Amino acid sequence: MDINAALRAFVRTVEKGSVTAAARDLAISQPAVTKHLRNLERHLNARLLERSSKSMRPTAHGMTLYEASRNALASIDAAIEGVRRDMGEIEGNLRVHAPSCIGARHLHGMIMQFQDEHPAVTVDLVLDNRTVDLVYENFDLAVCYGKIEGQETIARRIGWVQRILVASPEYLERAGPIETLEQLATSDIVATTLILSPRDSLTLCGNDNSTTEVTVRPVLRTNSAHVLTSSLLAGRGVGPVQVNLVSHELAEGQLVRVLPDYKVKPTEAFLTYPSMKFMRPVVRAFTDFIIPKLRAVDGIKV
Repeated sequence: MDINAALRAFVRTVEKGSVTAAARDLAISQPAVTKHLRNLERHLNARLLERSSKSMRPTAHGMTLYEASRNALASIDAAIEGVRRDMGEIEGNLRVHAPSCIGARHLHGMIMQFQDEHPAVTVDLVLDNRTVDLVYENFDLAVCYGKIEGQETIARRIGWVQRILVASPEYLERAGPIETLEQLATSDIVATTLILSPRDSLTLCGNDNSTTEVTVRPVLRTNSAHVLTSSLLAGRGVGPVQVNLVSHELAEGQLVRVLPDYKVKPTEAFLTYPSMKFMRPVVRAFTDFIIPKLRAVDGIKV
C-alpha cells in the first residue's frame, strides 16, 4: 500500500465530503480513491469514515487521523519544495482565487510575470465574485474584498480599493452634465450587484469624509466587471467603478469622472491563505512577489 497516496485520498475525502469530489480534486479515478480508503482502513484495522447515500464524514478515529495527517502532508510537501528552493528552484502548482475585476485586468498579467521568473510553476487561476472556502476548495491563496469570516485564515492586507463615478462623453452630451447629487439620482446607472444596496442606494464619500446615501435608478445591474466597463464605454449611463478597471480609459478620454468631489465607499482588499497549511515555498515566493505589485496598482490606496 502507498501510505502517502492513501492518506492524501483520505484527507481530500474528508475535506470534500465525497469520494467523487476527492477523485476529481486529486485527478484520479473514483475506484482508485475507494481502494486507497479501503486499504487504509484495513491497514489500521479501524473504521475511518461513516458512509451514507449522500455524504461521508469521519469517525472519531478518522478525525484524529485527519487532524494529524493534513499537517503532516503539508509539512512533507513544504520540506520537499524547500530542498528544491535551496537548489535554486521554485516549482509546484498554485491554486489562486480572485474577483474577476482585478483578476482579469491585473492579477493575470502578474501571474505570467511570476511564471516567467519560475517556469516550473503551474497555476490554476479561478476568477469569480464569490467567497470561497479555501480548505474545501483546495485554494492556496485568495484575493478577497473584506476579510473572510468563519474560516481559519491568515490575511495580509493589500489596501483600499478606490471607486469613482464615471461616464462616457457621449452619454454626458446626450443626457446633460451631472453636477449635483439630485441630477445623479435621475441619471441612468450601470452598476455591479455588490455595490448597490437592496433598495438601490449608493454610498458616496465627500472630500471631508462625510457619507451620503443617494437613491439611484439602475438601468443595468451585473456581476461582471467586463459588462460594466463595456456598458459605460457604450454610453449606457453613469457607473460606480473601481479605478483600477478604468485608469487607461480615463487617461485616453474614453471615460470621464462624474462628481469629482465624491468617491464611492472604498473596499479593503486582502490576500488570504489557510492557516492550517504550512506555507509551501512556492506559495511564500508568490506571496512576496504579488503583494507589492497589487499595492502598486493604480486605484489601490495603501
